[in-house]
Amino acid sequence: MFQIFRKKIYLVDQLPGFVDIHNHILPGIDDGARHLQQSIELLWEMQGFGVKKCICTPHIMGEIHPNTPKTIYDAHQLVQDEILRHEGLHLMQLDAAAEHMIDDMFETILEKEHIMPLHKDYLLVEMSYLHPSINFEEMVYAISTKDYIPILAHPERYSYLRHKPQLIPHYKSLGVQMQLNLLSLGEYYGSSIQKTAFSLMEEGQIDYFGSDVHNMRQLGKLKEVVLKPKSVELIRPIIDRTIETFC
Repeated sequence: MFQIFRKKIYLVDQLPGFVDIHNHILPGIDDGARHLQQSIELLWEMQGFGVKKCICTPHIMGEIHPNTPKTIYDAHQLVQDEILRHEGLHLMQLDAAAEHMIDDMFETILEKEHIMPLHKDYLLVEMSYLHPSINFEEMVYAISTKDYIPILAHPERYSYLRHKPQLIPHYKSLGVQMQLNLLSLGEYYGSSIQKTAFSLMEEGQIDYFGSDVHNMRQLGKLKEVVLKPKSVELIRPIIDRTIETFC
């Protein structure tokens, strides 16, 4: 009878010390932060609920977001310089990497070492939401021959993986690790994606979390995500693994 008086458990209260391995906070180079001030606002907000490190991952996506290590490092340096002007914000550690689309240009980027790995030897990759990359398994093998470990971003959001859930354990058997978006723990992307997210966690298919934050509206929605006590037990090991792997 007194359950309605229980204190709500907010997701962000579980994130002190978190390392965010997927976000779009570098300014002006993809569909994330549009300018430097937005980058700083996002960092202040993330630091406010305990994130200690952001690995910035702008898209490298064909002609849509044709980023290179130079464009990413230049944007990263711009933010680093601005951080030093804000007392207290310098406590946030900021690294540069990328989210790589597996498309017809990816193999060339990989061969030329124009990739941007996460923390040593992890490579964040994605596919189109509309259809799977026809060369995905081939590129997974190519990534492994370069001694990188592929991490597939937000598997819960690909509709074709929801229709063929057996593909996820298959990909994992090939050495692919999985990163789930924190916003998928609420209903930001819809209830079906939320349901898929929890199913994948219950099945032990998720290795890491990332915010995939692009703007302040998404951060606001992240702060609204409320968890059930059982959900906290489910997500805690994934949060800890993310911190331990990428700190």
